[in-house]
Amino acid sequence: MTPLLQVDGLAKSYGPRIGCANVSFDLFPGEVMGIVGESGSGKSTLLSCLAGHLTPDRGAIRFDTREHGLRDTGAMSEAERRMLGRTDWAFVHQHARDGLRMSVSAGGNVGERLMAVGARHYGDIRAAATDWLGRVEIGADRIDDRPTTFSGGMQQRLQIARNLVTGPRLVFMDEPTGGLDVSVQARLLDLLRGLVREMGLSAIIVTHDLAVVRLLADRLMVMKDGHVVEAGLTDQVLDDPQHAYTQLLVSSVLQV
Repeated sequence: MTPLLQVDGLAKSYGPRIGCANVSFDLFPGEVMGIVGESGSGKSTLLSCLAGHLTPDRGAIRFDTREHGLRDTGAMSEAERRMLGRTDWAFVHQHARDGLRMSVSAGGNVGERLMAVGARHYGDIRAAATDWLGRVEIGADRIDDRPTTFSGGMQQRLQIARNLVTGPRLVFMDEPTGGLDVSVQARLLDLLRGLVREMGLSAIIVTHDLAVVRLLADRLMVMKDGHVVEAGLTDQVLDDPQHAYTQLLVSSVLQV
């Protein structure tokens, strides 16, 4: 099977400080990869490089495009990368405000992504927005309300609807449950798990919360000081950690 995403020797530094170093992995269609580590471990730098928000110093990122198969995303034109970000890729920010237009209605937020890929019929766009609001458990009666009137959990669900309406194949998630109350986190995780399975999505999820990756991720990479120190099947890594740092992460959760 051809990988959906192929990462080879990726590295990024900020002067003397290592962001990520020599990271390589393949991600296959329908697979969810979790990346965990403490603050400063390099997981967010890695995610930003993968999603095209940062330019790596070295290494290659290849995506299995619909038209031309595996292509180096760094060699794509700006227009090609922008279209990829509107169609086959999506990015869910930790803070929903970073991924929404707060001055635009809920329906407008979802509809904008459809219009970015060529949709023009108002009725069809509104119908799709209504459908997706329902799928993320937001009532149709809120379609004309602005995100500023929504709770944090609703804003995050709206951001998910905005991202998934175009049927992407790969979703990058940066601490998708961070900053939410525990009960809201649980509801959001159930929603995400259902959508990932239903749509056959591939996803890369950065989080410091091991419960999130336990629930969502098939495979897991553990990062420390910019390096991947352990990788494997999620349950295997969490139930039988081999690296001392992973053991420390797991034991700290068990002690809480």
